[in-house]
Amino acid sequence: MSKIIVFGASGQLGQCLKQVAAEMDITDIAFPNETEANILNPDALQELFDKHQPKYAINCAAYTAVDKAEDELDLARKINKTGVDNIAALCKIFDTAFVQVSTDFIFAGNTPHPLTETDPAEPISVYGLTKLEGEHVIPLHTEKYFILRTSWLYSEHGNNFVKTMLKLGKERDELKIIADQVGTPTYAIDLASAILQIIESGSQAYGIYHYSNEGVTSWYDFAQGIFDISKTEVKALPIRTSEYPTKATRPAYSVMDKAKIKKTFGIEIPYWRHSLERCIKALQNQ
Repeated sequence: MSKIIVFGASGQLGQCLKQVAAEMDITDIAFPNETEANILNPDALQELFDKHQPKYAINCAAYTAVDKAEDELDLARKINKTGVDNIAALCKIFDTAFVQVSTDFIFAGNTPHPLTETDPAEPISVYGLTKLEGEHVIPLHTEKYFILRTSWLYSEHGNNFVKTMLKLGKERDELKIIADQVGTPTYAIDLASAILQIIESGSQAYGIYHYSNEGVTSWYDFAQGIFDISKTEVKALPIRTSEYPTKATRPAYSVMDKAKIKKTFGIEIPYWRHSLERCIKALQNQ
């Protein structure tokens, strides 16, 4: 039996949860592999819930290939909605609190102010739509849930923007980076820490929360920060979104307001550049 069970354990956030749980000395947490914890297999999920009788289920499993999702609506919906629905149904039966990770992509990104949890969700991509559908199915089963919306996730693990920029920065003389999409990067280690702090607090302040690192930046300035901190010699050129067409439309402005999570749980959120320094240092020490 484990107090906490993590779905999507081999992904970026799942691996960060493993690392942070070890640092926090949380031992009653299970990280089953994808076969054992296939969120599209209700029977396998039932076995896991029977075995662990968890007090908390954290779902990090998601379809996150934003552009590919435009051509794979059914698959994206299966993972981001049906999979969530399957977990939520069991959370109700086992009286388990559900922690679901969502995204800034549920917003259109056309507002001039940081987004709060009550701002209208208007997804402009298949990925954003299916993640929002995943949010909507949870309350149909249980009131015991924390939905954490995050943005621009990166870490030492998996594939992400930081690792891509470091790789390309070594291979090329110059890189064109979009400068008119604005948001906030999130170090997945910080998000993992916030999730486990909420669980360890035992709080029942269920609902939707926003979590990203502090500050505001563009993809161009984020890349520039990566190159500065890592001392990578490459010329970064700012370009407009229109100069780099993609299948999926991205929110132009998706800075999230974190006042609610800070006030409710007393969580201190690091500034994005400070967290980026920690990540690059960890990558350089690997």
